[in-house]
Amino acid sequence: MMDRIKEQIDIFAAFIKRIGVYLTVMLKWALVAIIIGICCGLLGSAFHIGVDKATELRAEFPWLLYCMPAVGLLIVGIYKLLGTEGQGTNDIIDAAYLGKDLSLQLVPSIFIGTVLTHLVGGSSGREGAALQMGGDIGHHVGKLFNFESHDLKVATMCGMAAFFSALFGTPLTAAVFSVMVISIGTFVHMAFFPSFIAAMTAYLMSLSLGVPPTRFALVVPELTVGLFVRVAVLASLCAILSVVFCVILHKTEHIMKLGPLKNPWIRVVVGGIIIIAITVLCGTTDYNGAGMNVIAAAVEEGHARPAAFFIKMVMTAVTLSAGYKGGEVVPSFFVGATFGCIVAPLLGIPAGFGAGIGLVSVFCGATNCMFSSIVLSIELFGAEGVLLFALACGISYMLSGYSGLYSSQTILFSKIRAQYIEVKTNHHHVGHSFEDTSEMKDNFTLK
Repeated sequence: MMDRIKEQIDIFAAFIKRIGVYLTVMLKWALVAIIIGICCGLLGSAFHIGVDKATELRAEFPWLLYCMPAVGLLIVGIYKLLGTEGQGTNDIIDAAYLGKDLSLQLVPSIFIGTVLTHLVGGSSGREGAALQMGGDIGHHVGKLFNFESHDLKVATMCGMAAFFSALFGTPLTAAVFSVMVISIGTFVHMAFFPSFIAAMTAYLMSLSLGVPPTRFALVVPELTVGLFVRVAVLASLCAILSVVFCVILHKTEHIMKLGPLKNPWIRVVVGGIIIIAITVLCGTTDYNGAGMNVIAAAVEEGHARPAAFFIKMVMTAVTLSAGYKGGEVVPSFFVGATFGCIVAPLLGIPAGFGAGIGLVSVFCGATNCMFSSIVLSIELFGAEGVLLFALACGISYMLSGYSGLYSSQTILFSKIRAQYIEVKTNHHHVGHSFEDTSEMKDNFTLK
């Protein structure tokens, strides 16, 4: 009898011990996530305000556009001085996936470079800077706690989520995106909790500092079978457009490094001159900067210029390939929203709602992040049209193939069949044999 009682006590003690381990780990990550969230919330808010002030100054002093080549030289000089030349979002993804080390100097480099780019009218977004600064901060906070490689990867994801959330005010999207964008086909579930805590902390911090969340007033039409079919057609076109956008970005980057353009000083000057020329020819500054006002007009007013999406793709490709700083996600919003706004009425879809579908679909196709794109639609537009957005994201993910904004991103499973392939984005195409690219594996282990 006594032996049985002792056995039950031992079982209960072991159970309490296990609970203690889980609770300790949870509290550890909550503490680390809050620290990362506070750091990213403060810096992210400052960055958001800096970009907004730069945009206001450019609107007040249009002549700043003509300073673009000179400012480009300054950006190249800053990156060379801080030893961060050539570093970008792909390095952050490598840190989160492979455990590579990161330079803390990347934070001031991308902060200053992006603000200067927006000041003179470069066509870029903010999330590239968010992922780079956030990932870098999270990585180094993890190093302060002497984290090992696997925990450093999670800390890097927390930073990415926190900074993204501080800028856009979409904490759930930020958490899902930061965990999902690293490797498509798997979701490191334990990384979600700390990433979400970090994102929420940064979001609350940014709200307290006066940074408004990104939201759009979207009118969702009545659900019908015909509307689902028309949305499917629009999403298919957006998937193709996302591939075109990624191809333009990567091909322009290649072209801008040929011949004398290999020299970053020459490349940034030439790129600046091209942006000035396109802006003058277009007769509008709508395509400079992030273009959030154009996105809002497309979604909320159903208004966009017919060629807006193409001009934005070209200007973004030239801006980033030349060496100016920023990101590609907000430009993908711009491209998708304006394209959807123009094409939707041709399919019998209200222009504003088509802009919303286009925004989310192009983002999904360009990032390969289907579930985070669905969550994004809810946080930006509300949950009323989530079934239509889910359909659009599913189609865009399937039809966009293996192209993407980030070449360091890993796609673990085929988009055509339930098959493990583990290939890098932009390195694998439907026309190739899967068996030629990767040995088939029945099981897989995260690196």
